[in-house]
Amino acid sequence: MSSEPATHQMPEDGDDRVVISVRGVGKSYRMYDSPAHRLWQGLLGKRKSFFREFWALRGIDLEVRRGETVGIIGRNGSGKSTLLQMIAGTLTPTEGEIQVHGRVAALLELGSGFNPEFTGRENVYLNATILGLSRQQIDARIADILAFADIGEFIDQPVRSYSSGMVVRLAFAVIAHVDADVLIVDEALAVGDAFFSQKCMRFLRDFQKRGTLLFVSHDAAAVTNLCARALWLENGRPRMVADAQDVVERYMAEQHIAERAQSGEQEFVVVAAKRSSKQEESAHAASLPDFREDALREAHALPRMQIFQFDPDSVGAQFGVQQAVIEGVELRATDGRMLHVLDGGEVVDLSIRVRLRNALDQVIVGFYVKDRLGQRLFGDNTYLAYVKNPPKGRAGEVLKSRFRFRMPILPAGSYMIDVAVASGSQLEHTQQHWIHDALEFRALDDTISFGLMGLPMLEIAVANEGGV
Repeated sequence: MSSEPATHQMPEDGDDRVVISVRGVGKSYRMYDSPAHRLWQGLLGKRKSFFREFWALRGIDLEVRRGETVGIIGRNGSGKSTLLQMIAGTLTPTEGEIQVHGRVAALLELGSGFNPEFTGRENVYLNATILGLSRQQIDARIADILAFADIGEFIDQPVRSYSSGMVVRLAFAVIAHVDADVLIVDEALAVGDAFFSQKCMRFLRDFQKRGTLLFVSHDAAAVTNLCARALWLENGRPRMVADAQDVVERYMAEQHIAERAQSGEQEFVVVAAKRSSKQEESAHAASLPDFREDALREAHALPRMQIFQFDPDSVGAQFGVQQAVIEGVELRATDGRMLHVLDGGEVVDLSIRVRLRNALDQVIVGFYVKDRLGQRLFGDNTYLAYVKNPPKGRAGEVLKSRFRFRMPILPAGSYMIDVAVASGSQLEHTQQHWIHDALEFRALDDTISFGLMGLPMLEIAVANEGGV
């Protein structure tokens, strides 16, 4: 086995824009049953082995291009932090090779790189120096760093007296001001208050415009929000590298499967499929005509939203016990008409039809509306509406649920509706059938200025009430 350390260097002319290259990387550790075995190994060398080899990571290949944001997900112990430490240069791979071009700033394990006996201010100077800043550069930026951390008088107290949130604030403030080319963030946003998390997210979004980001989080929404691609690690091996939304949805489905399997549930079913452009066109063309759509076309007016009808053969990933299955998903007007176009602001009915394969009590049906990044914009389920008398049925019966709401006004783009049916309570339930991307609709023009979605305004007014 070769042992190649990670190399960190500035890009040369003609660089192919790959700033992180991980090729065949693995990391192993020697596991000894007792301290005596470790001593004997040191005395006898290669003549006899007193250890077991444990591979924390193996077979990792990854390329990250300049300006790309890549998420890394996986359960605890899957090797995420080990991989990041090797890319950051604080660990050496047992086999394979890692090359990183440019200055790297990493926020890894909580408090890593901080001396607990030093004050926060002293640790700022220490860490910024390690990351390549001169004393003069740190002096020029110290006020901005302290303002970002916002820990007040604690900055001149020893770090050992800090809370975990204060440590993260200080560490993030340092890496935000060192002009890094590559930023590595490992679960930093999981600690601290909501206001600081929002500040970090604003910084990361700004950093994405000029740098390369590796991001590890158990927050699925944060990964799909920030990342273009994601790597899923499982037991130290790469399980999937693909579009972030696809990876996160598949990962979440299988985690749910694993949790239910531990509780003795029967085998779940996972089906992966994606709607193709040809399927989209044929599904739309085959839908029944809508008077409003014809009228808008004749008037050469562009509808704000187009709706593609539910096709069970061209949806996203599915999972569930499937004692109940979803057979139909429709968006209709309140008078029952099937909708094919929308302007936004209308009251609509989302209908979800479920067939019971076995008798079930306490049936819950729900949905989420997501944007193109997989961010959940809004959704609901039937639980609270029927908490005192939950729906139930016998094998072969069909339950039809309806959600009536005012469709928000959305920025131009593609939107998906996830639908699901479960049995049990809000907190303790068995997922019977979950379908990602069951229904698609597209907003075709952009009439809102801010936010992820707009709400129809009942009134906007300004009144001058006088006075001096």
